[in-house]
Amino acid sequence: MEKMMKSDLRFEFLSDIESHSITVVREFDGKRQLVWDCHTKSEHLDRWFAPKPLTTKTKHMDFREGGYWHYAMITPDDQKFWNRLDYKTINPIDSYTAQDGFCDETGTVNPDLPGSLWSVAFADRDTRTLVSTIIQYSSSDALQAAIDMGLKDGLASTLERLDELLSTLRE
Repeated sequence: MEKMMKSDLRFEFLSDIESHSITVVREFDGKRQLVWDCHTKSEHLDRWFAPKPLTTKTKHMDFREGGYWHYAMITPDDQKFWNRLDYKTINPIDSYTAQDGFCDETGTVNPDLPGSLWSVAFADRDTRTLVSTIIQYSSSDALQAAIDMGLKDGLASTLERLDELLSTLRE
């Protein structure tokens, strides 16, 4: 099977222990509106927002300032990892910010696991879209915990799934 990710698509993953942040810059072969929709609509998120072989299932989605997305990442043997993304600011097809946290099935965030503030920006690059994400943690320990949990490889796999979805949505 042909590898879906084009080798010329930009991918950067930079961690900065001093500022407790990770910057992810990723280029996608799709128009900005489509890439935005894939980040903000549960019917699309459920098709790509988990590293392989996990899947995603939305329990609640209210994409507006003050709203939230509550979802589970599900393993092939049906183990569920619950997460919640609380939307802080939204500038349609340009950017959004959201507080991310691990939670339980009811949506109660677990304060013992590393939460983070995501700032996600979308920019046109000819027929492509550049998505720049800054993930801010409360401390260098929280940042290191996320890295130790496999954040880089998990994000790389997840973003490749978005490539695959975009190729089906463009056809």
